This record gives sequence, structure tokens and C-alpha cells, in this order.
Amino acid sequence: MEASDHFPSPDALNSFWMPFTPNRAFKSGRHKLLVEADGMYYRSHDGREILDSTAGLWCSNAGHNRPKITAAIQTQAAVLDFAPTFNIAHPLAFEFTHKLSHILPYDLKKVFLTNSGSEAADTALKIALAYHRMRGNGAKTRLIGRERAYHGTGFGGISVGGIVKNRMHFGTLLTGVDHLPHTHLPQNVFSKGEPEHGADLADALERLVTLHDASTIAAVIVEPVAGSTGVLIPPKGYLKRLREICDKHDILLIFDEVITGFGRLGTPFAANYFDVRPDLICMAKGITNATVPMGAVGVSNRIYDTFMQASETPIELFHGYTYSGHPLACAAGIATLETYEEEGLFARAAEISPYWQDAVHSLRDAKHVIDIRNLGLIAGIELTPREGAPTARALEVFDRCFEAGLLIRVTGDIIAMSPPLIIEKAHIDCIVETLRRVLDQTA
Repeated sequence: MEASDHFPSPDALNSFWMPFTPNRAFKSGRHKLLVEADGMYYRSHDGREILDSTAGLWCSNAGHNRPKITAAIQTQAAVLDFAPTFNIAHPLAFEFTHKLSHILPYDLKKVFLTNSGSEAADTALKIALAYHRMRGNGAKTRLIGRERAYHGTGFGGISVGGIVKNRMHFGTLLTGVDHLPHTHLPQNVFSKGEPEHGADLADALERLVTLHDASTIAAVIVEPVAGSTGVLIPPKGYLKRLREICDKHDILLIFDEVITGFGRLGTPFAANYFDVRPDLICMAKGITNATVPMGAVGVSNRIYDTFMQASETPIELFHGYTYSGHPLACAAGIATLETYEEEGLFARAAEISPYWQDAVHSLRDAKHVIDIRNLGLIAGIELTPREGAPTARALEVFDRCFEAGLLIRVTGDIIAMSPPLIIEKAHIDCIVETLRRVLDQTA
């Protein structure tokens, strides 16, 4: 096909209100269109290969166009395109959740299926509230999030989230919400892996307990590694301290692992990596290798059993979605989990992470760089903002990288990267060389 065959008509270009995008700038000429994908690469509408250093959007963990996953979706579409899961079901929903339960950590062996990370976050918050009410603790309604956190774009998720621009246009949101401080400290600049300083930041939860009374706090939700805000790594001991405080005050701990789940840190989940037991885990993105939208909440047996034993109505939880457990998503999920297992991709991520760490930290002396943070196959490279024009420098780097054949993600003045777990050392070298060259060219 000619490059022009891929380009939408002017009317079509104007119809799509693009998410989290400066629409006016994009539609006035800054077009970046991806038309094909395979392995570690996208292909742009003008025929150029684009090396994917972001796994799409933190989600194509096994790389693109994986044959087993593609075939599973194609086969399933021709057999059972849709079946409801309200009072009736289909076998794949049970098969997939059973397979998923085998890699979920600790006793989180029950799975509620959603369609996205945003829905998973809102679902986890609702389960937490309902759980306390089932136990006769209906006063436990307060939810605790964290500054600079991202938990999707549902009203629950942005209420407990802490990214200011995601909240500023939407009024008061949910009431009864408070926030812990974020964990980004200046003394941890250029940390490799978990920073040394800041475990005591978890003690802010004790202050909130004093302020609000533990009998009113239902749950704390955190990203083990905060991704969308610019890669904030938890200090050593921080998550364990949060767990201890939650146990002390009968507060549920929710891990939002939409980004860290499915091998991103070289383990199935961040809960495994940090050896910290959450009560609920939010999942999405890598759960189907992003081929079909799906999210999920992993729920502890203790919470699930409480619903089954204490409910006074036939339906134990009045919550769900038309597409919960969609057959195509379940087929994709099964094939994705099998691909991870058969190719040993979680272990592979762990093996290549030291090379990734050394490579990204080699940019410490690159132009404009003021901090580098990493863990597993994640990295954040923070740039000096332009005076009076925050984010402008990073956006220029984003544009220049795309033209140079590299897809990165920027948030504020931070470059965030999370490559597919199939990445090779040569890809890492190319990413770092391209970034160094682009940073040198950027004003």
C-alpha cells in the first residue's frame, strides 16, 4: 500500500477526539500515525520503522503481533463472539481466571473481570467499601490515595489519584478521600533501583489515621511503582511499612498493578518483587498483551469468602460490566499467559534489567538530564524544564525521537520508558544512542 492509503481523510481526522492529546496541534500537522506492528517495532503511515520503547502504552509486554495470541482471537471470534456473564457464562471466563489465579501472589485467588485499568481501580474501591459493610463496619468509607498517583479516569480513580491536571476540571469528585505524600525525594536523585531514603513517608498514614480515626478508613490504594506521573520508585521498606500500618488499623491495601503486573519488574507482579501482600490487585494492560481490552481485580480469599458468607441477598455484589469476561478477551488472555510462560518472559526481563539499568544511567551526563530512575524494565529520565514553558522540552524530544524512529512516552518533563519484555541488548543500545543524539539536538 502507498503511504497515502493509510492517511485518513480530513473529515475523518476531525471526528476522533483523541484522549490525553493536544488535538489542535495534532490535527494541524503534527501527525503521528502507526499502521502496523511486529515484535519490537511499529511502522508509521509513511513507511518508517519505529522502535517501541514503551510497549505501546505500558501494555504490549510480549511485543507486537504474537502468533499464538493473534490466532486465539481469530479462532474465538468465529466460534463465540459474545456471551453475557450476568446469571449465565461461558467456559473461557472460568478457564482464564483459573489460569490467572495460579500466578497471582499470596491468597489473591479470586478474580473479578473488567475491561480496563480504570474500571479495575473503581471496582477494587467498591469491593473494599462493600467488604467493610458486609462485616458490620459500615463507617469505614474513607479512601486514601497518594499525591501524583494515577488510577485511571473513572470518578473513583481520579478521586484517589493525585495528578492535578487529571482532576482540575471535574469538581469535588468523591467525598471522604485523602492523600498520602508522594515518594519522590531530591536526595534520591540518580538512584539505581529502590532509593535509600523515604521509607518513613509511609508514616503519613498514621497521621491520617489520627486525623480521621481508623474506624472510618476503608482502604489505601497505591501504585507499587508510580508510572504515569513519571516513574517514581518506592524507597526501600516503604511498601512493607504501609502494609504494617494497614494491618494495625484494619485497613485494606490495594496495589494498582496495571503497569507493574505481568513481568514488568521481572516477576509476575510487584507484590512478588517487594514481598508485600496486598488485599486486592488491579490489573489490565499486559493481561491480554493489550490485544483486546481487559482489566481485572485479584481479590483475597478472605474478602471473597466474606461476601459469600455474609450476603443477605442472592447477588453478593451488585457490580459488573456488559463485557466482563468477554470471550475474545479471555481467549487473548489465555494465549498471553501461555506466551509469557512458554518463553520465560518474566525471568527474561529480570535477566536483562541490569543491562537496561546501566544503559539508561549512562545518560546521566547527557544534555538537559537532571535525574534518572529505574526498576525492572522501567526507566524515567527527567529533564530541566524550559523557563516559562514546562513540558515543552520533553515534547520536543518526543517529536524528534519519533522522527528518528523511536517511540518514547513523556509526562511533564520526564521521559518514561517501559519496553516489551522481548527487548534485546541491541535494542537497548539503539534507544540510548537515539536519546543521547536527540537530547544533544534539543534546545
